[in-house]
Amino acid sequence: MKRILLTLIGLLSSCLVVYASTEIDSLLKELDKTIADRKLYTSIKEQKIDDIKKVLTTQSSLDEQFHLHKKIIEEYQSFICDSALVYIDRNIAIAKVLKNDIYLAESKLKLAFVLSLSGLFTQAREVFDRIEYHKLPQYLKALYCWDYIRYNENLLKYTDNPTYEHIYVKENQRYRDSLMHMLGKDTDMYLKEKSFKLKGEGAYAESAQILTALFKQEEPGSHSYGMSAMALSMINRALKNTDLEVMYLLLAAITDVKLAVKENESLLTLAIHLHKNGDVNRAYNYIQASLEDANFYNSRFRNAVISRTQPIIEATYLAKIEEQKKNLRLYALTLSVFVIILIFTLYFLYKQVKIVSRARKNLKQINTQLISVNQKLDEANLIRERYIGYYINQCAVYLDKLDDYRKQVNRKIKAGQIDDLQKLTSSTRTLEKDAQELYEHFDSTFFEVYPNFVEEFNALLREEERYQLKKDQLNTELRIFALIRLGITDVNQIAIFLRYSIQTIYNYKSKVKGKVLADSDNFEDKVKKIGGFEAK
Repeated sequence: MKRILLTLIGLLSSCLVVYASTEIDSLLKELDKTIADRKLYTSIKEQKIDDIKKVLTTQSSLDEQFHLHKKIIEEYQSFICDSALVYIDRNIAIAKVLKNDIYLAESKLKLAFVLSLSGLFTQAREVFDRIEYHKLPQYLKALYCWDYIRYNENLLKYTDNPTYEHIYVKENQRYRDSLMHMLGKDTDMYLKEKSFKLKGEGAYAESAQILTALFKQEEPGSHSYGMSAMALSMINRALKNTDLEVMYLLLAAITDVKLAVKENESLLTLAIHLHKNGDVNRAYNYIQASLEDANFYNSRFRNAVISRTQPIIEATYLAKIEEQKKNLRLYALTLSVFVIILIFTLYFLYKQVKIVSRARKNLKQINTQLISVNQKLDEANLIRERYIGYYINQCAVYLDKLDDYRKQVNRKIKAGQIDDLQKLTSSTRTLEKDAQELYEHFDSTFFEVYPNFVEEFNALLREEERYQLKKDQLNTELRIFALIRLGITDVNQIAIFLRYSIQTIYNYKSKVKGKVLADSDNFEDKVKKIGGFEAK
């Protein structure tokens, strides 16, 4: 059964390794971004603590103050140890005033725990020794054992001396056995301690199985999630599952930074691992961040641990920078030689290209001018064809009308119909009719040349000012600008053709310009481009 279990664990680990290797790159990028935003997460943490402190100022009950102090201590114990110690001392004072032995014992245990985190191991041991263990209730005895185990683990890392290692390990085994004896076997805390016990005994696979199951129950982003990820990283290191070790280490580091946990070992451990595997830049950045966190927390213990590794990583980083500088100088020298050769080559090419470019530029200008001239000629030819035909026809029509008019006048003179002749010559009806026909023929011919004139003209006006006319018909205002489009810009000529005064023509033009969308000064230039021929 045990062999089958180990086989299943091995298969599960293999699957996780494949998954982990694909996650590491994205997690490294996320950690880099998270570290860059450390100030933001620190400010969020400080705001959370300030909110609790504001509630504290409204409480007069010592009991309520004690519990609010506990919340503040929980926030400070992994953030700023000195501040945590201040509020622990306040709770000890409150416990003494209330004569509450449970509060007092609980506060002293918290004091010993924070002292061990900050590296004050002698003071922490004195606090442990002054606590009367046998008088503690069961749950505080369990907490005493748990705190003492953490104390021994930190002391072990701080001393880093194999001579004393077996003493701390043996003492931890004894306290862990006592702790597990007091815990329910189905509790998460019991299972965690069991996994640590199995790890200490070398049963890494069984320990990993328990920790993996517990990790899945943790809420991502919580402090316990980060601690579980760190524990899984350590057990996978023992199992030599490097990818899983790094993946869980990254999850722990990301969580710690986001929660502003300044007392953490994940960044330090990750920096050491990356340094060994050649990622010197990240190792340097992470060890610097870890050192800054330790200084912020004011942890003598963590500073001492970091000081063993930080100079080595920094020296490697500086050596790499120096090597890069040497390579850069060599590359710069080589590049300079190539640049000099390239400059001479380009100089000769430039002279040739300049000649060709000048010729192309001149040719392009000539082509542009030819295209413009051709467009104008095409348009002029079309206008000429339409209007020459139109005016030849109109001249013939008016000659016929003039001859008919002459004959009619002659008949009335011979017949002595002087009154009828006077009526005929004084009436303007015929003239107005002829003028109307002239304009209608003009409009019809104009629309043959510029069929979309009205639509394009309206596009230059505000929407509410646009003209709605019958098909192929212009009004006086549009007829003025139609003549301008044909090239007749002399106001006097326009006035004669339309049979208006020059001032009236100016008034019409001003009225239309008041309707344009914008830039009325260039309005006539835009009208002259309506229906222009496209470049060929």
